[in-house]
Formats: sequence, C-alpha cells, structure tokens
Amino acid sequence: MPDPQQTVDSEPDAPTAPSEVEPTAEEPTNPAPGRRRGRRIALIVLLVVALLGAGGVGGGYFYLRSVDSRIERVDAFQGVPQEARPPVAAKGAMNIMILGSDSRDPDNTTGSRSDTIIVAHLPKDRKSAELISIPRDTWVHVPRSKDGQHGDRDAKINAAYAWGGVPLMVQTVEQFTGVRIDHVAIIDFAGFKDIIDAIGGIDIDAEREFTSIHPPFRKFAKGVQHMDGETALDYSRQRKQFADGDFARIRHQQQVIRAILDRAASGGILTTPGKLNDFVKASSAAVSVDKGMSLLDMAADLRNLRGGNLFFFTSPTKGTGRVGTESVVFPDPARVRTFFDAVRRDAVKEIVGSGQR
Repeated sequence: MPDPQQTVDSEPDAPTAPSEVEPTAEEPTNPAPGRRRGRRIALIVLLVVALLGAGGVGGGYFYLRSVDSRIERVDAFQGVPQEARPPVAAKGAMNIMILGSDSRDPDNTTGSRSDTIIVAHLPKDRKSAELISIPRDTWVHVPRSKDGQHGDRDAKINAAYAWGGVPLMVQTVEQFTGVRIDHVAIIDFAGFKDIIDAIGGIDIDAEREFTSIHPPFRKFAKGVQHMDGETALDYSRQRKQFADGDFARIRHQQQVIRAILDRAASGGILTTPGKLNDFVKASSAAVSVDKGMSLLDMAADLRNLRGGNLFFFTSPTKGTGRVGTESVVFPDPARVRTFFDAVRRDAVKEIVGSGQR
C-alpha cells in the first residue's frame, strides 16, 4: 500500500494537445498501432484469465487453480462507504478497475502514484470487453481519505491512490464515473517484460518513427515490428516525443495489451506445457486482485475473448491546461456523464458507437 502521507508528484507533465475526439475506440483489427507489492499497474489480468480459461476444464483449470492459490489479494473495498457507492444498474455485467504504477519507469519519481487507471466493462453476455482509460492527470474531486488527513478537494485523479490506497481510488473512480466497481486488479507494468518474453514477443504497428528518451535510446521505425519484452516495455512508456503526451502513452499501452492477447492466443501457448508454465509464472508474479475475485469464474466468462472483441476508449476530455503549477487534464462533464451512463446500463452498442469517428 502507498504511504498515505506521501503526496502526489505535482511536477507538470509535458503539455499535451486537447483531445477532440474522446472517447476513441480502436477498430477491432489485427494487433495495432524485486516486486514491490502495492505499487503496480493492472492492464493484463483480463488477458491472463481469458487465455487460461481458453484451456477449458482440462489443463487450463489446473493452471488457473495454481495461480489462484498463490496470487496476492488486496482489500480493495475496506472503508468504502456503502451509502456513497453507485447502485448496480445492470445485473450480470461486471466492471473491473485496473490500476497501478510502473515502479521501474525511469520517469516515475514516486511509486505511490497510479500511473494507469482503466475501467474494464464486461457486458452481461461476455461477448466483448470495453476498456476505458482515465488519464492519470484528470482533474476530479477526491473524497476525504479514511484517516481524514487528505482529500475532500479537487486534485489529479491519481492523488487518490497516494492519499488512501486502493479503497480511495475505488471511491474516486465511482464518484467520477457513476459506475459501480465490482473488482480491482493490479499488475506491476514492469512485469510485462517477462510476460511478453514468455510468449515469444509481440508485433506492434508504430504510428511513426521516433527514438526512446530512455537508455539505450532505441529507435522505433514506423510500421509493424517484432518486439521482445524489454523493447515493448520501453515502447509503452514513451510520451514526451508526441504532441498529445500522455494520450500517446495510453495508446501505446493499449496496443501492447491487444498484441499480447492475440500473440498468446495464436502462438501455441495453450497447447505447449512449457510455454504455458512460463506464462503462468510470469503473470502470477506480477498480478494482484481483490479478495472477492474468482479467477476460475472469470476464466470461464472470458474464454472467448480475443483482440477482435476487445475495445479501447479514453474517458472524454476537454484537453489539457494548468491549475496552479500542475499540468492537468480537464474532463468534459457532459460527455463523461453520457458515456459512463451507457457503461453503467451495459449499453454496449452505445458505448462502442460513441467512440467511432
């Protein structure tokens, strides 16, 4: 858990361009463009359980049971006031908050920040998954922390994690979106390296040529290229070379997620015991979930999930600006309300339709 006394790094991020077209949904195409517990990022738990679930009730079940027995659990809802939580609006649908921090990112000055925040919506029919990124610098109201020392004021949304850990993040995201969070999943983003290597690397379609700002200063060519874990992790961290800054980083992470899922599903991992074992070990070493999440049940639910029915969005914004010394992302209240109301009601056609240009 993060130290509740540690404040969020307020050093301004590189300025980013206003986002005129959020929420943006990527069309379902081919793959496109020391663990420190409590300081993680969760972007891959859906992929892990979907792939293991695809093994059916045979080997996949036993692998997943092994994962379930050793995975770390967090008390994500402790102290969250029940009376303040949104009601369940669509019985059978599920909303998972995926968050954490890349603790080994050279640009990460404090592990207490939640650098990635995603609301993953699983419709009642489980035929797709909608992953909605909330930019970490989104300016929102953060409720008062359990210790009474922080919050009850406007701040960057990732301040909630520094001030009150996962429970305050649950409160803040629920208050901002109006969507009830059913489960929480957390992964160390640096753990992507071992996961990607375990599946033999991934193919990424880079939107343009650029050079990494981190040693060894890799040069990324425009177009499709095969990446090992270290290279893909470096790619997913880049933002300062792009006019839209952190929005570019979000896009890159989304590309990596989809590429991992498609590669693992098509690369023989489920039928090769050695590869599956390496994948399971790498995944379980990085992931942690809330105490109520059953990986066995979720694996069965998501056994047919692939890149083609995985949709990515970004929470609607008015672009970036400054509040005092901080560079922030301003949400678009009207569009946020409309978009997340569709999520809350499990109106998948409305969700996907709102993101198409």
